[in-house]
Amino acid sequence: MAPLTAMDFAAILDDIEHAMAARTDRGRVADYIPELARIDPAQFAIAVSLADGRSFASGNADTPFSIQSVSKVFTLALALGKLGDRLWTRVGREPSGLAFNSILQLEHEKGRPRNPFINSGAIVTTDAILEGATPAETLGAILRFIRTAADDDDIHINEAVARSETETGHGNFALAHYMRAHGNLHHAPELTLGTYFHQCAIDMTARQLARAGRFLINAPDMPRMVSPDRVRRINALMMTCGHYDGSGDFAFRVGLPGKSGVGGGILVIAPGRAAIAVWSPGLNAQGNSLLGTEAVERLARATGWSVFG
Repeated sequence: MAPLTAMDFAAILDDIEHAMAARTDRGRVADYIPELARIDPAQFAIAVSLADGRSFASGNADTPFSIQSVSKVFTLALALGKLGDRLWTRVGREPSGLAFNSILQLEHEKGRPRNPFINSGAIVTTDAILEGATPAETLGAILRFIRTAADDDDIHINEAVARSETETGHGNFALAHYMRAHGNLHHAPELTLGTYFHQCAIDMTARQLARAGRFLINAPDMPRMVSPDRVRRINALMMTCGHYDGSGDFAFRVGLPGKSGVGGGILVIAPGRAAIAVWSPGLNAQGNSLLGTEAVERLARATGWSVFG
């Protein structure tokens, strides 16, 4: 396939945005978090940051949204920088095959989560980067990492969303207490979860999220936030675990590493080529953006991007 021009990219993204606007089945917003239940599901955004420095976007690409579990990509990078491979003694690297908030597997495996992207694994990852720091210091480090990756200081925590998650996060408290009982949570659940809920409540636009994902492209002139070896490992986990029990279907349909969040955002990496962000608040049965998944599938087909050749 010949290299795509700026006009090609603009046309592809506009075509995708128009196709998504015509859809009537938009999924269901994450109504178990009151603040997210208020989001208009008619919104859609897509943004692409290329390895050559060009950027393209369409739809509501400058509307902030709650990145939720997409934040787990950034905290995993921080945890690997802080602990290295010691992190894997506390959390695994295998797909879960169960819902992102399930406690069943955790019980069978004595408090060691399957991977760092399901809720229990992400809570352990946040607990790990809390070592030697206060929650405020840790959240400051997470925000600095994301702002540096995006080259944008206008990225903040949505306090209303964080408060909403804290007030309704009983399932996450159950996971945290269970891991604490097995010695796999080193801080009080209130401290770790307070940090975790605020991390998930970071607001970003699709344009900002695509830029923040550039450190995972592993290409010249992209931000060097972690080593190339860790970039490969993070991308591998995004491919196998980034969409919970829908990860296999996402890999089959899109062929690229991606991490979703129940705010409707998805960060997708085309290694060596681009970082992509989509946002559509309505979710499918697995808790992943319904139209966001379809949009990046269309993008992958239009560009020919895939890790499988």
